[in-house]
Amino acid sequence: MAKQTRPKYSPEFRLEVAQQVVDEQRSVRDVAEALGLGKSTVDKWARQLRQERQGNLSSVTPITPDQLKIRELERKLKRLEEDNGNLKKGFSSLDAGLHQRFALIRSFQESWPVKRLCHLFKVQRSSFRYWRKRPQHINPERLRLIAQLKRWFGISHGSAGQRTLVQLLKDSGFNVSRWLVRKLMKQNDLVSRQLPSHKYAKAEKLHLSIPNLLEREFNVSTPNQVWCGDVTYVWCGSRWVYLAVVIDLYARRVVGWATSTRPDSELTKKALRMAYESRGNPKRVMFHSDQGCHYTSKTFRQLIWRYGMKQSLSRRGNCWDNAPMERFFRSFKTEWMPRVGYKNLTEATGEISQYIVGYYNRYRPHRHNDGSSPIAKEKQYWKTYNEVAKND
Repeated sequence: MAKQTRPKYSPEFRLEVAQQVVDEQRSVRDVAEALGLGKSTVDKWARQLRQERQGNLSSVTPITPDQLKIRELERKLKRLEEDNGNLKKGFSSLDAGLHQRFALIRSFQESWPVKRLCHLFKVQRSSFRYWRKRPQHINPERLRLIAQLKRWFGISHGSAGQRTLVQLLKDSGFNVSRWLVRKLMKQNDLVSRQLPSHKYAKAEKLHLSIPNLLEREFNVSTPNQVWCGDVTYVWCGSRWVYLAVVIDLYARRVVGWATSTRPDSELTKKALRMAYESRGNPKRVMFHSDQGCHYTSKTFRQLIWRYGMKQSLSRRGNCWDNAPMERFFRSFKTEWMPRVGYKNLTEATGEISQYIVGYYNRYRPHRHNDGSSPIAKEKQYWKTYNEVAKND
């Protein structure tokens, strides 16, 4: 009978399992059962992750990237001489967080001058002294705050900035300021990725047959009063894929979307059908878009007529007439879409749905909604509406 060998798990796998317990607040039992692991194993990895995030170096193989770097640097340091040139060679590639660097300096201060170590790690000696004298007790509330901060930052694909994270954390029950969030982001190396603003084209002339009924009146009083639609392009593998989106202007909620390899009226009709059916077949909705042929075609206008909608078109070449759609596409491309696009249509479709359903509509704070997400804004409207109707 062959001897069974103990399975070996990579640091990446152990980190992923531990994050499900520490960051996603799942129970050790649920994670262990879902992955076929022992509860003691999962619990050990979770405890190790918490310790490493506090800067405590474990005797076992680390699981977090920073601690792996630190462990590798420790091995290098043992082989280096005190010569300043050799020290710089060993630490030139360090990319650990501030607390991890302080922990390294403390661990080597018996063998190396603190002044030199602080210089090599690019920290102020006064900052290290302050860190060393700080209270050593663990603040569970701060640890929960950092875990939630990292969770929201991860959900946003690294796009959420200070203002967005403050709102998300407040919605999660944490009373935080932008100053504190900025400090925690810096300590944990969380850098929001954003791109510069767009340059918009200038208007040329009005469409002759379908007027601009909206006239940039983007603030509407009820859901299903005005919808806006537009089409953008996404790079997938070796070709362009097109995304059509429909937004309800009341809370800027995405109510319909579709993807295709062709930017035709079938694409825009599919997105409109999804919006119409998901919203319960509303009547007398104004649908506003640009003058693209996929919105002015005979088949699309017939669908508008069949749904009992009024059609409104932007002036030709004027993106400001459909600014909410431009803003949504900019948010998607800067917050979520990889700079190099997606590998294929399947990946693009899944990621687009995840952004809309799993993040934008449900969680993302919107300035138009005074910091509320689109779903939260609509829920508040219908709650007030039903209370008023009940009292009448």
